[in-house]
Amino acid sequence: MGTQEAHKGGNGKDGRRGGVHGARCIALVGPFASGKTTLLEAILARTGGIARPGSIAAKSTVGDASPEARDHAMSVGLNVADVTFLDETFTFIDCPGSVEFAHEGALALAACDAAIVVCEPDPKRVPALQMILKKLDEAGLPHLLFLNKIDSCSTQVRDIIPSLQPASAKPLVLRQIPIWENGIATGYVDLASERAYVYREHAESQIIELPSAVAMREKEARFEMLEKLADYDDALMEQLLSDIPPPNDQVFDDLTQEMRDGLICPVLLGSAEHGNGILRLMKALRHEAPTVADTARRLKLENAKSAAYVFKTLHTKSGGKLSFARVLTGELPDSATVTGKNGRDERAAGIFTIRGEETTKRGLAKAGDTVALGRLEGIQSGETITTSKGGINQIATARAPEAVVAIGLGLKDRKDEVKLSAAVAKLVEEDPSLTVEHNAELHQILLHGQGEMHLRVALERLMRKYGIEVNREKRKIGYKETIKSGTDVHARHKKQSGGHGQFGDVKITIAPLPRGSGVQFKETITGGAIPKNYIPSVEIGVRDFLEEGPLGFPVVDVGVTLTDGSFHAVDSSDMAFRQAGRLAMSDGLPKCNPVLLEPVMAVAITVPSEANARINGIISQRRGHILGFDGREGWPGWDVIQAHIPASEMDSLIVDLRSATAGVGSFTAAYDHLSEVTGRLKDQVLQANKAAAA
Repeated sequence: MGTQEAHKGGNGKDGRRGGVHGARCIALVGPFASGKTTLLEAILARTGGIARPGSIAAKSTVGDASPEARDHAMSVGLNVADVTFLDETFTFIDCPGSVEFAHEGALALAACDAAIVVCEPDPKRVPALQMILKKLDEAGLPHLLFLNKIDSCSTQVRDIIPSLQPASAKPLVLRQIPIWENGIATGYVDLASERAYVYREHAESQIIELPSAVAMREKEARFEMLEKLADYDDALMEQLLSDIPPPNDQVFDDLTQEMRDGLICPVLLGSAEHGNGILRLMKALRHEAPTVADTARRLKLENAKSAAYVFKTLHTKSGGKLSFARVLTGELPDSATVTGKNGRDERAAGIFTIRGEETTKRGLAKAGDTVALGRLEGIQSGETITTSKGGINQIATARAPEAVVAIGLGLKDRKDEVKLSAAVAKLVEEDPSLTVEHNAELHQILLHGQGEMHLRVALERLMRKYGIEVNREKRKIGYKETIKSGTDVHARHKKQSGGHGQFGDVKITIAPLPRGSGVQFKETITGGAIPKNYIPSVEIGVRDFLEEGPLGFPVVDVGVTLTDGSFHAVDSSDMAFRQAGRLAMSDGLPKCNPVLLEPVMAVAITVPSEANARINGIISQRRGHILGFDGREGWPGWDVIQAHIPASEMDSLIVDLRSATAGVGSFTAAYDHLSEVTGRLKDQVLQANKAAAA
């Protein structure tokens, strides 16, 4: 058992054990449907913020108040609410659990002092839990785990913790053990204070005598907790080796310091739905969670005169743009002038308190406060802002994940075209994990996102907030065509209709080129058969035709050589030779055995190793080819599968991956090469293209 230099707790003004400090900011994170929004309701009710907890089913929660969240009964954005507990203020940021909306939560983590990881007592949720804990580790954010739904747990907690440990790089330190009665958790024993409690529905747990039935288990579990704490405290290690019981104050101080230093992940039990374990959770946060001063030091901002971090942007119907920000050092006065990463000054149009969908005007914001700033038009989510001249160093923040699905946006009313561009830009500013692409080649506006629900909610917001209704279109595929053989062509464009006529005469050689060569044009004209000034016009005509070849698609990997021709001193012109070049390609290319090509993507699929067999089947069903497997670096029990998959088979890939991996599978993709399409599939593509053009 390795040890580190002993540390000491304290009761000073740094906030340990209830000192003086600003409001603390706590993220609620966890897998989808683990109960985060319900936990926020339970905390609000227990601390007097609301009279009684609302429910998701009744659409009465403080969080998830947007129409989209209520319609789909899930978090589709951040929920922010302040509470006061024992004269201290806490801001909770409830982060979406769905991987499709996870980036909003990832952006918020940099603003927080600590996180509560809400998890069900189910070993099957380990991969989803691992994804969340990885983000917390990367952000360096101290965290504890709230094992929710303990009332419906059918497995011994002593067995659950080892099954969850592979998801965490930090030791999971069990702080409580349940008291069981007829297979139901009716209370708990706090291992630090060695006190027993019985749960009461939506009320404070009642202290009871330690039941004799759990006395032996309590001693065993407490010793296991102390052993893990002793890994970072030499003095505690010596006490354990000497069979000297450590005083409870020392145990609490160790729990505080080791959580704040990010060395351990404490585990508490409860049921958000029934309000069980909420008071103990709040006391743990009050005593043990880092303060805003700790967070400023972690982010290397402790010497900044003023610093705030913008973690969310919201465009409202009536109030304009709001920037949600956590003040980390100093103060932000009302109508503050701030500077972000671009160095440009922006004046805030007011400071507001946030609770769910509601904002209330307020004044000065101090270190620790989480507020909304009005109309900072040049400031984006993820920026660090300051009132100091010259700006401030930017906090490193999570990058938006690559999109995994896309849809085309077709306007129902062409008059909305300009309006659509402005509205989509606002959607993307609010949610950087959305991206918009204007594909000029395919004449399509594409909205890219993190999943089907992500895009559906974006379109619902587009309609609700901006009154723009769009037709969902299937993403077009960038098919190409090429040739397998070559030919020589002689073409003449001649027209006489009074006055000057038109005359252009060319001889060209068409030949296939290796894949990836593109279109190449050259000339071997000798003896002035065609004046040099007309040769570029021939090339323009050739390239004009190649924009849509005999099969109806852009032509690639073709070489065209202008070998000979003739001209007329009066009737030849740039336009005549351009037409001659186009006519030559029209005559010659169909004779060159044209073939259809489809784009093929290089795909890297990340999944838990146990899902590999299912993923192999998904790749094969999509005409894909597996290139190899590798362990995912830094992710025990995960693999990365490299494959080539046609672009036309990518649309619902993420749906199948998540279905096969309990929601945690994902991929990245990039264009790799073009591959020939033959047989029935070729006929289907050509028929569909012809029908679309009709």
